[in-house]
Amino acid sequence: MINFADHVASLVPQLSVAPVVSSGQIVRVVGLTLEAKGIAAPLGAYCQVENSDSGTFIDAEVVGFQADLLYLMPFTDPSGIGPGAKIWVRSKNSKMPIGRNMLGRVVDGLGRPIDGQGPIQYDAHLSLEGEPINPMERGPIEKVLDTGIKAIDTCLTLGQGQRIGLMAGSGVGKSVLLGMLTRNTEADVVVIGLIGERGREVQEFIHQTLGPNGLKKAIVVASPANESPVVRLKAANLTHLIAEYFRDQGKNVLMLCDSLTRVAHAQREIGLAIGEPPTAKGYPPSVFALLPKLIERAGVGRNGLGSITAIYTVLAEGDDRSDPVIDMARASLDGQVMLSRQLADAAHYPAIDLAGSISRLMSNLLTPEQQTIANRLRRLWTLYQQNKDLIQVGAYEPGSNSELDSAINLRPQIEALLQQSSDVAVTMRQSQQLLQQLME
Repeated sequence: MINFADHVASLVPQLSVAPVVSSGQIVRVVGLTLEAKGIAAPLGAYCQVENSDSGTFIDAEVVGFQADLLYLMPFTDPSGIGPGAKIWVRSKNSKMPIGRNMLGRVVDGLGRPIDGQGPIQYDAHLSLEGEPINPMERGPIEKVLDTGIKAIDTCLTLGQGQRIGLMAGSGVGKSVLLGMLTRNTEADVVVIGLIGERGREVQEFIHQTLGPNGLKKAIVVASPANESPVVRLKAANLTHLIAEYFRDQGKNVLMLCDSLTRVAHAQREIGLAIGEPPTAKGYPPSVFALLPKLIERAGVGRNGLGSITAIYTVLAEGDDRSDPVIDMARASLDGQVMLSRQLADAAHYPAIDLAGSISRLMSNLLTPEQQTIANRLRRLWTLYQQNKDLIQVGAYEPGSNSELDSAINLRPQIEALLQQSSDVAVTMRQSQQLLQQLME
């Protein structure tokens, strides 16, 4: 049997461990939830449960309580835990290790390196919840963010510190567009959270999308779908905590979270496991409290010191754009980029649908002339889409609508402007020049 003190020592510095606070025993296991008695601990406390079969210990976190009953969610499969298994509270708060040496590394949802490059020397242990910023102390978003993608820079211009969502169903190019943003966008530090996605995508994203040069200024937090929901949720919070750490040092951070929907699913699993009532499409109320709180952690820092430009992918299951998570993201984010399956099927990449996309800060970042030209292109694009069926069956009579005639004539050039190969980057200045030439 493993010595308990040796096991705890092996976790440092991955987890912030304090001396034993109190102990009790497991009285019931229901699904992934452990119920314990004879022990008192606050929400978020870090505990360890003895596995009598193997002589090892299982890490768990307090996710709820009722009277003298404590609900815990284990970090790994609880197989082997029996009635009366001992449980110890190791820390009453949830802290994570963090530091500058994490640059270029891949860590799991608990901050432990998984890239085989040895341990990381951390600078501090900080609370996963972060420190909220007084909204009156936040700096304004005034500087344009050059993404290197023509469709975004011309019609959906973003600013440093803006929070945007990439919304689409599966298989329409979210990951490819995310990779383009990672490679092309200028940032001091890139923090990437791969939450709840397929495990094989982690290596693909690191080796094919990021590459050695991209990884040098990036930190990847990976928590695939096979991990416990509490670990996936910690990974999402850790992604934001790392971004906040570098922002507070005055860095301009690009944070990519793939995906916000999987974060909501992790919270749903936890909420339903402890007895929360399902509301909209099975999501408990805690999900709709979590998402805005998480999103508000991004943005410009105090007095304009540093910024976190956040890009969240949001999965529209079955291409349903009325999903509760999508509605919540629309209400909380500073805009969204909608990807269309119809465009993807027509080999139009990136498959950005201007009709459903918007950047709420665009009018603050462009000159009135640039704004007018961009709006003109959006109108021609939408006008053609609205009359596409009439045009294709020959029911439209040319000359009936001069603006629609322009949309039809300019359609090939507009499509050429909005399409872009994934290995090509176009500067913001070049994109604006192309747009101006097209509209003239």
